[in-house]
Amino acid sequence: MPVLAAEPTVFPATLLETEATSANNERQWSVLHVRPRQEKALARGLRALEVPFYLPTVSRRLRIRGRIVTSQLPLFPGYVFLHGDRDQRLAALGTQRIVRTLPVVNQGGLWLDLRQIDLLIRSGAPITPEDRLQPGMAVEIRSGPLAGLKGTILRCGTGRRFIVAVDFIQRGASVELDDCCLTSVD
Repeated sequence: MPVLAAEPTVFPATLLETEATSANNERQWSVLHVRPRQEKALARGLRALEVPFYLPTVSRRLRIRGRIVTSQLPLFPGYVFLHGDRDQRLAALGTQRIVRTLPVVNQGGLWLDLRQIDLLIRSGAPITPEDRLQPGMAVEIRSGPLAGLKGTILRCGTGRRFIVAVDFIQRGASVELDDCCLTSVD
C-alpha cells in the first residue's frame, strides 16, 4: 500500500527523450541543491510553474507501525535537476526550498547521465543509491533491457555492481549484474 500516490518525476514527460540542450540554447541544466526533505515539494512547485525538471525516485518498501508501505524516495536526496532559462531558475528560487543553484558546465554530459539514470529506473531492476563513487573499470552492458548503458563496475561482497554515475554531483545508482552481460570499454 503506497503512502501517497506516485507523482510525476519529470516535467514535461518528454524532457529526457531528446537532447533538450540542442532544442533551445537559452535553456540550460542546473542542479538545485534543496533544503532537507523538500525535493518532492519543490517538484510539485516547479510543475505548477511549468518549469522543466527531473527528480529521479525509486520505490522503497518500509514497515510502519506493523504495516508494509511503498514509498517513492529521491534517488539523490537533496538534488533536483532543472532545465530552464534564467527566468525559470529565478521562479524556482522563489519557492524558498533551494539552498543553492549549481551551474553545469558540461550540459551534454549531464543530459546523458540523467538519461541513463532514467533508463536504469524504468528497467525495474532493484537500484541502490551510491553516495561515494569509487574508481573502477569502465564497462558497457551488451545484453538485456539495459543494453548500451555505460558505467563503472564495482566489486562488493555480494558480487559485481554496475554503477551509472552523475559525475557532476559525484553520486550514482547501481544494480547487480552478471559478468556475462558486461564488456570492457576502452
